[in-house]
Amino acid sequence: MAGVEPAHRAVRTMPVVKPRRLARAVGRAAMAVMTAATVFVVGFGLFAGHISSLATPENPERADAIIVLTGGQARIDAAVALLKSGAGQRLLISGVNPVANADDISAMTGGDKQLFACCVDIDHAALDTIGNAEESAKWVTSHAYSRVILVTNNYHMPRSLLEMRRLIGAAELVPYPVVNTRQDGGNWLTEPDVLRVLFTEYMKYLAALARGVLPGSQAPAGSMLSASAR
Repeated sequence: MAGVEPAHRAVRTMPVVKPRRLARAVGRAAMAVMTAATVFVVGFGLFAGHISSLATPENPERADAIIVLTGGQARIDAAVALLKSGAGQRLLISGVNPVANADDISAMTGGDKQLFACCVDIDHAALDTIGNAEESAKWVTSHAYSRVILVTNNYHMPRSLLEMRRLIGAAELVPYPVVNTRQDGGNWLTEPDVLRVLFTEYMKYLAALARGVLPGSQAPAGSMLSASAR
């Protein structure tokens, strides 16, 4: 029949993937996946090991001011204690729930209303760690501070420093990690709750790194009693 190509000729003209070429492609894909998985696991181990090695400084060097990011146990108490000791002249508490005021926080930390009236600023705007960095940068710039102590939990410190340093300009950040439970020596490997927290924070840290490469990506804002990301 005119215009109809014989079946055997049609079959011969179809592209044929050579087995060796297919095997090489599959092998490369498998190698790429294994390499990525290895890098991910090794990276997590290094990240968890670094956090586990962090310790709260006994005698921190003095700074112009102190910033504390809400959201974790004992952070605000540690920051207020630093302020009372004279480690900084002024304190910013960033990421406070809008329903909480200075009197509420003062009562939670010992009831020193005079200290709060003179030397403590409250930020209700920040909803996550990115917001903490934005509001903290405005505060540091408005006061022209050059050296600031940053207070947050040890597991939250790497990501907080990463976000802060993008926005805070030339000001020096001095980390003050709050450690509730020591995990040095690899103890985190045997504690599921700690492992979960470290893994979650590692994923958030990787997302923060990716944001530096892809500025369009955004991390979701949290909605907990305290408004900052944990």
